[in-house]
Amino acid sequence: MPVTEAEAEVLAALWRKGPLSFASLIDEVKSVQPWADATIKTLLNRLMHKGAVKSIKEDGRQRYHPLINRSTYVEGEIDALVQRLFKGDRAALAAFLATDD
Repeated sequence: MPVTEAEAEVLAALWRKGPLSFASLIDEVKSVQPWADATIKTLLNRLMHKGAVKSIKEDGRQRYHPLINRSTYVEGEIDALVQRLFKGDRAALAAFLATDD
């Protein structure tokens, strides 16, 4: 599932702090990004539409849960990088990273 860098910031807040209420999610994202509440809400809605985040009512409050874990996200980003820069050859990426150039 493709996730933009901005959407990944919202996911990162959920990965750091676990399920969060909307207000807590806003605060957590704002601790690392100077975005407006509306921007964060838009990103959250996009993630929910993609199936990457789910809202669950707990103790009378909505809490947002990530539906993909960080390692799954990182794996997808690495795969995209390998496809784009090394034609799918992970060994070529590893060799590139091992050079001192």
